[in-house]
Amino acid sequence: MPRIVLLVTSPRLPAGLLTATAWDVVRAAPVFAGAETELTTALRVAGADLRVLDGPAVPVLLDAASAHDTVVWLAGPAGDESLARELGLRLAREPGLAELELMYGSWDPPGARLLDAVAVLDRLLSPGGDPWKRAQTHRSLAGFLLEECYEAYDAIAAGDTDALREELGDVLLQVVLHARLAEELPEGERWTVDDVAGGLVDKMVRRNPHVFADAEAGSLEEITANWERIKQAEKSRDSVLDGIAVSQPALALATKILERAARAGLGVALPSPDAQPDAEAALGATLLTAVAEARAAGLDPETALRRATLAHAESIREAESASRPPT
Repeated sequence: MPRIVLLVTSPRLPAGLLTATAWDVVRAAPVFAGAETELTTALRVAGADLRVLDGPAVPVLLDAASAHDTVVWLAGPAGDESLARELGLRLAREPGLAELELMYGSWDPPGARLLDAVAVLDRLLSPGGDPWKRAQTHRSLAGFLLEECYEAYDAIAAGDTDALREELGDVLLQVVLHARLAEELPEGERWTVDDVAGGLVDKMVRRNPHVFADAEAGSLEEITANWERIKQAEKSRDSVLDGIAVSQPALALATKILERAARAGLGVALPSPDAQPDAEAALGATLLTAVAEARAAGLDPETALRRATLAHAESIREAESASRPPT
């Protein structure tokens, strides 16, 4: 029985990176494609008998299959579903013409769509791309990065995993966008998204020796302590407070500072509200004391205040609704 092989490949992998089975079939049988691509070029260089069609493909494939026993259709980047459907319907009506076989010559590894994200952002920020994005800087985008992170946080707090997926995409947009902008920095300052990813990989390997080296895993507390020791050695910091993001919300900042001090065993007394020079300083000392009390009780003051505030906001909405005249 003649055979038509629909060869599907990943457009995100280097041209010519195919399985051994796929290479065997393209070397042994005529290959047809709908357009010239990097892969058609690679197959020709490797000696494949390849022809690009500029008309209806199904009749050509059926004729070639009857003459050669096996022919290959090299699917395009989108998979050529319409051709596969047309060919499948024809063979369903006339099953004696040929057998249809789907073969994967290569497939996307996990994370392959990240390459698409990089390619799209490169197009948007290249000449002829999006004028708004081309006009941005790291500083002009800083607020958007915070906003997208907060929206992802909201999705987590709401337990909405579909919304979280979307919001993380917006966070990823900011990461890739900043990396693409960094390619335009002066020589000696520029870096790329590969530098970002490479730095992340190196950091994760260094800081997880219980996974990537011969260190014993131990308890979670020991793993965390080892992480901090490695981090301290990498950063060469003078203080346990170095590296804390001071632009984060004040309650979260206070929590992080108290946590770092406690981890280092530093028992520094909190400021007394009564000893402060003005009302604002006294209020700050009172709030700091409240944060310390929340930590001692195992509570997150940022979450607690957010919860109380949102509950109060709902009460305000109910009061608004009750005060409106009936319609």
